[in-house]
Amino acid sequence: MELFPSQSRSYILAFQFSSWYPVFHTISIKSTIIRPLSQDFHNYLNADQVFVPKGSENVLVESTLSDDEDDEDGDSVDSDENPIFAFPELDEKIRAVVKEYGAVFPKLNFTSPKDASWILPASSPLKCTSPADVYLLLKSSDFISHDLSPSTVFDGCDPVQSGSYDLELVLRKWYSVDRSRELRCFVRNNALLGISQRDTNYYDFLNDPDTQSKIMNTVVTFFKNKIQPQWTAEASYVLDLLLTRDLSSAHIVDFNPYAPRTDPLLFSYEELRDILNEHRLTAPLPHFRVIDSPSHPAASCKSPANQHNMVPFEALSLSNGRDIEDFKELWEKSIKESLQDQQGEQ
Repeated sequence: MELFPSQSRSYILAFQFSSWYPVFHTISIKSTIIRPLSQDFHNYLNADQVFVPKGSENVLVESTLSDDEDDEDGDSVDSDENPIFAFPELDEKIRAVVKEYGAVFPKLNFTSPKDASWILPASSPLKCTSPADVYLLLKSSDFISHDLSPSTVFDGCDPVQSGSYDLELVLRKWYSVDRSRELRCFVRNNALLGISQRDTNYYDFLNDPDTQSKIMNTVVTFFKNKIQPQWTAEASYVLDLLLTRDLSSAHIVDFNPYAPRTDPLLFSYEELRDILNEHRLTAPLPHFRVIDSPSHPAASCKSPANQHNMVPFEALSLSNGRDIEDFKELWEKSIKESLQDQQGEQ
C-alpha cells in the first residue's frame, strides 16, 4: 500500500473548513465563516511588515490633521512603499461575531495562526476581541501563508485538475483550552489506526492505565458513532479532537488531509502503514501514544514554541498603520515611560 492516498484538488478541498463544518457543526466548536474575501484583503495578508488596517481597533483615534495636511503628507509618501488598508465592512462583521461569541480565534481555510499565539496575552493565547486582534494574529503568522496561494494549497496534486479556490476567514468561539485533552487521530481506509497526544508536554495523568483505557473507549465510540456515519469524503484523513473535562466525549477541532503536510506527531506515516498492514484481518486497534516521561525525545523544551517568529508585543501594539518614523518615536516614548514607571515603583 502506498504511504499516502492519492492527492487531488478535490481531496484537499474536502478539508477546508467550509467543506466539513456544516456537516459536523453540532459536535464542533461554534464558528462563523466569512466569505468571499476581497482581493484587497488578500493583498493585505501578503504585504510586507506587520501592521493593522486603519479603523480596525475598538477605540478609534480621530486624526488631528486637516484634509489639506493629509494631502500634503500623502504627497511626500510613496503609496507603493507604504500601502494603506482599511476594511470597514469586514471590521463590522468581525465585531458582530465577537459580540455574539464574547471572543474569537481566527483561522483561514485550512490553517490557524497558532505560531503567532505569543503576540496576544499569554493568559489567553489566540483570544481576539477586536478586528485588530484578528488581523494582528494573521499578519504575524508564518503558518497562514500556506492558505494564500493555490500553488501551496495544492502542492503535490495533479496539475491537470482545475477548480476554484477562494480564501475564507473563520472566526471560532474562543475559550480556554486544556491542551492536555487535545488528540490527533489517524484514519486510513476508514480504519482508526492511531491516536496521539497533540501537545508535546508530559502529563502524568495521561500515563495512568485506567485513564488511557477511558480515553481509548471514548475516542473509538465517538469515531464510530459520530464521524464514520457522516464523513463522506476520502476514506483517509487526520482528525483533531478535544476531549471533554470528564473524558467521556469529544468535540471536533479540525479535519486534515492524510498527507506529508500533516504532522504525524508521535507516529511516523511508515509506522501507521505497518499498523494497518499488520491488523488488516485482526483489530487490536487503534494504537495510543503519549509523552511517557519528561525526558521523552519528543517532549517540549522550556523555550516557547515558534520563538523564531517573535517580536515584542508592545512594538506591534504601537504599529497601527504608522510609518517607521512615527513608530520609532512612539516606541522610544513607550520605553521611557516604562522606565519611569519602574523607577517610581522602587
